[in-house]
Amino acid sequence: MSRKKDRTPEAEGSAAKPVSLRQAAYEGIEELLNSGRLRPGQLISQRELMDMTGATLGAVREAIPRFEAEGLLVTVPKRGLMVPGLDIHFVRDAYQMRRLLEVAALPEIAAKLDPALLKSWIARHLEGQAQLLQADPAGHDAAAHMIQHLDWEMHEGLIGALGNAVMSNVYRVNAIKVRMAVQSQIRVTPANAVRVIREHLAFLEPMAEGRYAEAQQALAHHITNSMRIALGEPITGGP
Repeated sequence: MSRKKDRTPEAEGSAAKPVSLRQAAYEGIEELLNSGRLRPGQLISQRELMDMTGATLGAVREAIPRFEAEGLLVTVPKRGLMVPGLDIHFVRDAYQMRRLLEVAALPEIAAKLDPALLKSWIARHLEGQAQLLQADPAGHDAAAHMIQHLDWEMHEGLIGALGNAVMSNVYRVNAIKVRMAVQSQIRVTPANAVRVIREHLAFLEPMAEGRYAEAQQALAHHITNSMRIALGEPITGGP
């Protein structure tokens, strides 16, 4: 009778490594989509994705089916991969879904969100605002870049606090598609970062103090403004 060979820690690590490489490739391609380096209608090869992400070709190939299932990449026979196009109707629908997910669930989100995380978001916004209000513009680009990534982290973190994996994944994919469609319009820059910060603080601070109706109103205003900017429409000054 053959004896089953025990798995060493090294063997366990080796078995887990391909999954880790695939996830790293996925996150690298996701960042290309989020940042606008991959644009709707663009054709790209697996090898180009390998070069742009630093991932292995095998890991890129393993990550692609997930992007296809999520509607973020489409295989074009004999031509490679294409970033799908997204239209104005999708943008409106996507923002409507954001309002339903974030605004309606805000009281439950606030009840489940780690108070320390909420305080850290507020502190980081205030830090970025202080940098942007300084006369010296040297640090303005870095501050705007920080606020851009904080914006993504915060909105995904709000949904993540619900502990619903299906909802979190739907929200994440929806957010990537919005950025793909209108990233040039909604990107945080030194010119608009202070407005974005103030809109965020307008709902984060009431959340921290338990004033949920006020927070919901301010969050709805922020999401509506973002949609208006994405569609090239004028925004309003307050909730």
